[in-house]
Amino acid sequence: MTRPNRYLLTMVLFLVIIGAGVAIVFPSLSRAFLANPVLNGGILGTLIIGLAHAFRTILALNKEITWIEDFKRSAEGGLTLTGTPPRLMAPAATMLGERSGRTGHLNLSPTAMQTLLDGVATRLDETRETSRYMVALLVFLGLLGTFWGLMETINSVGDVISNLQIGSDSDIAGAFGALKSGLRQPLEGMGTAFSSSLFGLSGSLILGFAALQSGQAQNLFYRDLEDWLSGITRLGGGGVMAEGDHAVPAYVQALLEQTADSLEALQRTLMRSEEGRQAEQQNLAMLTDKLAGLADTMKVEQDLLLKLAQSQQELKTVLGKGGQGGGMDEASRNHLRSMESHLSRLVSDMPRARAETVQDIRNEIRLLARTIAALAEGGEA
Repeated sequence: MTRPNRYLLTMVLFLVIIGAGVAIVFPSLSRAFLANPVLNGGILGTLIIGLAHAFRTILALNKEITWIEDFKRSAEGGLTLTGTPPRLMAPAATMLGERSGRTGHLNLSPTAMQTLLDGVATRLDETRETSRYMVALLVFLGLLGTFWGLMETINSVGDVISNLQIGSDSDIAGAFGALKSGLRQPLEGMGTAFSSSLFGLSGSLILGFAALQSGQAQNLFYRDLEDWLSGITRLGGGGVMAEGDHAVPAYVQALLEQTADSLEALQRTLMRSEEGRQAEQQNLAMLTDKLAGLADTMKVEQDLLLKLAQSQQELKTVLGKGGQGGGMDEASRNHLRSMESHLSRLVSDMPRARAETVQDIRNEIRLLARTIAALAEGGEA
């Protein structure tokens, strides 16, 4: 999802430009502000609060995006995201968590997707309404100051006219002096009217631009959220209807969704079982190769023993002939007899050792077959 940092940068640059303009005309603005410090201070305070709200709105979107990205990673890893979700995604967190926990992955119906989007859109509209109210409040305060100043001007002009008295030619200079001093209050009223209008309309312009940027950031967040939810939404049987068709009842739709979820879970189980079966086949192939190698080794050993037995028989024949000739002493004969007895014992033990080896191999194969059967029963369950 896209971060709304560019909108923050645009707002900061706009405020820098406005600040530069204010610095240029600061003497005139200071005199206008002093025309009615209370009302103009209220207008500036409202402007500051509105700007803070606009910045807070955009910064809050970063928290929402961070939570969504963490939720994506936790859902892909099969984990459960803990912690309190942010304000916009709080209603969606429960539904998404239930869907992810029940099916093992995110999967929404079109109705659930629309419900989530409607909830987020409602909360975004609430934030926008606050910004619109702040802009309208600045205009209202400016108009309020305008009418207040005009009212003071009208009342003061009426007082000046009613107090103006000219009795003779000698009183003309005094009358003009009184008129000059009396017009000071109407001019102050006009200053209040125009200064409040100036600050109110200027503040509404500045805050309106900030509200526009925050609204665009919210629209970007809403579009990205809609694209993400569209990617995990499955169209059901009641999603699209032609003209004249009837809507599928809610319980039928829920049953179909539950059936689809069960089929997907069964498919994942069968895939895991197939992977286990392939692994077991590979293990059996390796075991078969090892058994074939062992059989070859035993055959070679058997041939060697046969050759050894033949050599012993030939040696016995030679010894028999040598005994007749008297060419071998008693120690050599005893040594040969000992070798003959050991070789005979070795030849007699070979069938028993081979039988024990075959029996051990059969036991291992039987244990392996039982393990495979248990794994197959567990995968089907």
